[in-house]
Amino acid sequence: MTKLKIKSGDTVKVIAGDNKGQQGTVQKVLKDKNKAIVEGVNLVSKHQKPSAANPQGGIVKQEAAIHISNLTLLTSNGDETRVGYRVEGDKKVRFSKKSNEVI
Repeated sequence: MTKLKIKSGDTVKVIAGDNKGQQGTVQKVLKDKNKAIVEGVNLVSKHQKPSAANPQGGIVKQEAAIHISNLTLLTSNGDETRVGYRVEGDKKVRFSKKSNEVI
């Protein structure tokens, strides 16, 4: 299994596919599938049966997973960057390869 460099809570931008150019916050990372669920990106329609929680039922929009390779991390100032790892002291930290700052 490969090391995923995008984590929950990161702000990312979609760089390929139907949702190219959209950005959002990562809600969940699916490590076994190399995919992530990003808030407000890759919305799909799901037909939902009426239940106690949703008595009306109907068609519901929800986020679907998108492959990690189609995402790039956005830094605090909004620049797209790749992620690297390095050891500082006794801690392993993520850093921006573009600006060389710790994320």
